[in-house]
Amino acid sequence: MIDFQNGTFVKLGPIDPNSLARELEPLLVQGEEVLLAFKGMRDSVVFTSKRLISINVQGLTGKKRDYTSLPLNRVQAWSVETAGTFDLDSELDLWFSGLGRVRLEFKGNVDIRRISNLIGQHVL
Repeated sequence: MIDFQNGTFVKLGPIDPNSLARELEPLLVQGEEVLLAFKGMRDSVVFTSKRLISINVQGLTGKKRDYTSLPLNRVQAWSVETAGTFDLDSELDLWFSGLGRVRLEFKGNVDIRRISNLIGQHVL
């Protein structure tokens, strides 16, 4: 599960959404599709057309997994910080109703504006 007390998740890099689509298929509701996927050391975050799914890989073998779903319709506000010249990381802060802030930090060349647009399309 995401450490909501800390509010931060490990730095994430983009991966092919299809690499996790099969794993997530049993969790998705009718009409829901995987749009974007990011991976940290072992854990992943996936944006679907309806929610943000955190995949927390547990144990030595990595077979045990925790899936945390955060519905996009519960987002009250969000903020993005783009990468700079010296600070190459970008950040996304999401404020969820009844939960509080969740921060995702992205490394490298992640198009944070595209993520903001995706959230806006599903929240506004």
